Amino acid sequence: MREKKVVIEVGDGAAIPDPNDKGLFTAWRISFFGTLAIMAFLVINRPDPYLDILKYLPDGILITFKVTFASIALALVLGLIAGLGRISKNKFFNLAASTYIEVVRGIPLLVQLFYIYFALGHIVRVPDLVAAIIAMGFCYGAYMGEVFRAGINSIDDGQSEASLSLGFNRSQTMRYVILPQAWRTILPPVGNEFIALLKDTSLVSILAVSDILRRGREFASESFLYFETYTMIALVYLLITLILSKLLSNIENRLGHYERR
Repeated sequence: MREKKVVIEVGDGAAIPDPNDKGLFTAWRISFFGTLAIMAFLVINRPDPYLDILKYLPDGILITFKVTFASIALALVLGLIAGLGRISKNKFFNLAASTYIEVVRGIPLLVQLFYIYFALGHIVRVPDLVAAIIAMGFCYGAYMGEVFRAGINSIDDGQSEASLSLGFNRSQTMRYVILPQAWRTILPPVGNEFIALLKDTSLVSILAVSDILRRGREFASESFLYFETYTMIALVYLLITLILSKLLSNIENRLGHYERR
């Protein structure tokens, strides 16, 4: 008897609250409202320093989102190219894409940040923010490549055969038939990678990019209130992650609703 292959998916992003999973959905609500309650309690009862910390972070939050959105845009482009390369019948393109994915996924992100930052510095002077975006996008592009590959492979071969029989070439088939259908499969893991990338942006503070963590470190170095500062930073990251995970859950539910229709 042939055993059924079981695939266990574990991502680096947040746990997506699903109304069908009562335990996880309840845990999300407890975490979200608990985080808001703790932040409100700290700010109201001890405005000095917690309110001061919050007032110090908005610039860092803006930079964090700038890095996240720019990096995910770059990662999507690289991921699409890598994903197409992984399924390509062109041996050179396939090998190049596979090598990129294997090498990048085998090197820690922190090492890549340092390497790309200093490697670019030998060629041309690149602003810290740009170097951070390139490094984050380059790294996450490798993960996106596997997401695109899996999404494209999930579309039945009959779709391609039907498109080719109607006169479409392979490029048109991929553009107009396969990718639009694969996007619904790809979107949830892309959203999960987006949240994971946002959390990993805390690493760009080592490149002197003034993200949330960098701003917090500056405040702590001036006030010596390390415990209070990092408590508030952790709560801010948690709140942002919980909000994004809920938005992603709503998108998944809407996609599921349209598919059932």
